Amino acid sequence: MKRSVRWLKPLPLRPRDTVHVVAPAGPFEQAPFEAGLRILSERYSPVLRPDLGASHRYLAGDDARRQEELSHAFLDRASRAIFCARGGYGSSRLLPELPLDKAGPVSFTGFSDLTSVHCALQALGRVSFHAPVLTQLGRQSAQVHDYLFRLLESSAAPPPLHGNATYVPGTAEGVLVGGNLSVFSRLLGTPYMPPLDGAVLLLEDVTERPYRIDRMWTHLRLAGVFARVRGIVLGDFTACEEKDASYSSADVLRELAQDAKLPCAAGFPIGHGAINYPVALGTRVRLEADAARLTFLEGAVSPG
Repeated sequence: MKRSVRWLKPLPLRPRDTVHVVAPAGPFEQAPFEAGLRILSERYSPVLRPDLGASHRYLAGDDARRQEELSHAFLDRASRAIFCARGGYGSSRLLPELPLDKAGPVSFTGFSDLTSVHCALQALGRVSFHAPVLTQLGRQSAQVHDYLFRLLESSAAPPPLHGNATYVPGTAEGVLVGGNLSVFSRLLGTPYMPPLDGAVLLLEDVTERPYRIDRMWTHLRLAGVFARVRGIVLGDFTACEEKDASYSSADVLRELAQDAKLPCAAGFPIGHGAINYPVALGTRVRLEADAARLTFLEGAVSPG
């Protein structure tokens, strides 16, 4: 059943605004985190809990710690943005108790495992930012930093992004949804799947061998996802090769995309690769697959 969504954009950020830094997923290494934090601190005023660096097995502390931290960040009206320390795993465990429906117009940024929070926000009609986490931010170029700050601060549409391959020609317009393929596929059948009818689907992943990519993609196909979306944007599929194989992950993705028969372009600098440009999920885009170009048809934040 199609449903009409009235998308809520966050308020624009301003230099020196208070922002929350949270760790809702996996534990992180201190050095890359501090490098990213320095970049963030040059622009905004980050607030961190003293137990941010906690670790419990493969999580950044137990569920209660991470839940309290992220919930407070969403509800704090004194802050205009939330930046995640790292992906990894664990944010989906928090979804049932997150007060997303009570959150203010705050910018949520992150990617990878944070796809679960993005999807939950889009299910409520909220715009959020698929963008570098702090442990990755320090390795990004000044161009990526500037693009991120512009996206968060200006209500104007950002410049287009370009991929490097056309898998299926054609043009598609719609609201951009998606993120990490592994996380996104595991939300099928839950209340946290974003509205898909007429959407443009973004997918990226890391360290998933081609047969696993095929399996997750097939899961989406069997669930009817590709019958509902209008186009597919493929970001980086990093370290996804099968050792000594005669085929690549790109070969598999191209074949899967051609079977879906939707406009599809690949190689966009989005995801776990050396360059991770931020994009606003929940905003309207135009995919021109023939030119491997993704054009943003609106800004990501409200006029103020």
